[in-house]
Amino acid sequence: MLTLLVLGLLALVIPPFFNWAILDATVSGDSRAACTGDGACWTFIKLRLHTFAWGHYPASELWRLALVALLLIAFTVPVMREKTRHRGLFVGLLLLVFPVLAGILLAGGVFGLPLVDTSLWGGLMLNVIISFVAVAGAVPLGILLALARRSQLPVIRLMSIGFIELVRGVPLLTVMFMSAVMVPLFLPNGVSVDRLIRAMVAFTLFVAAYMAETVRGGLQGVPAGQEEAAYSVGLRWWQMQAFVVVPQALRIVVPGIVNNIVDLFKDTSLVSIIGLVDLLGAVNQSLKDPAWLGMAKEGYVFTAVVFFVCCFAMSSYGRRFERRLNRHRTG
Repeated sequence: MLTLLVLGLLALVIPPFFNWAILDATVSGDSRAACTGDGACWTFIKLRLHTFAWGHYPASELWRLALVALLLIAFTVPVMREKTRHRGLFVGLLLLVFPVLAGILLAGGVFGLPLVDTSLWGGLMLNVIISFVAVAGAVPLGILLALARRSQLPVIRLMSIGFIELVRGVPLLTVMFMSAVMVPLFLPNGVSVDRLIRAMVAFTLFVAAYMAETVRGGLQGVPAGQEEAAYSVGLRWWQMQAFVVVPQALRIVVPGIVNNIVDLFKDTSLVSIIGLVDLLGAVNQSLKDPAWLGMAKEGYVFTAVVFFVCCFAMSSYGRRFERRLNRHRTG
């Protein structure tokens, strides 16, 4: 009965939406006047696509965005390939070297590159940048917090528990407002930190607390005999954690880590509340243009599709990576 109910609901919803979004839609033209039918006006998306992609980044400097995208592909492909030798080296390059190169290229101000203020950054580019930086910082910090929470030293354990529970006990929106409003009040006179940097630090700390609990679950799933075996062959505590326990724990919690990353990417849309213009913020700004009033459906459908495609791609790769790890383990 439920199946028939769902099928009937889809039969009522999908055909009208398909007609509106595809059959009766308008894509051509260079103004609102081109949209004369009853369907979607994708002309709005086409003409505003550059704003949705990279905000108000100077057109003369877009080659820097293209170069950063190429570098990201070059650093990521060896990490994602199944038969890459020295994968750890490429992971280190991706997490340590690439952010430095990308920051220099995007911000400029050195090596003869014109300075591009972060207030001009926006669109989907901002979502990707915040997500990448937050994940690169939250994963190692989460591992350290998880290990500290299981420490035998009371001070370290209590500090880790206090940080994790405090961060997990407040909404992300509160953390964002703290980074945007409260942090500047505690800085010395004449000292300021860019708003985007404060937002990335806030995201990193927030996600690290959730990563810590995810990793802690994996650490508890590693048999105690693994630690005893590591001690029996003469490994020290940090060697045991780095080469025996943590790798097995991370293998167990891959689905949880991917879930945290997907949630983080969606949550980056909250930066529009503190004045940063991500994809959703760029759409909202464009909808206020008198020339495009009434395009809310097109704007939000486009935003939903972009977020869905990005999140589905991350989830699909996460499942593929998990199957690969399980295949190696069972083999």
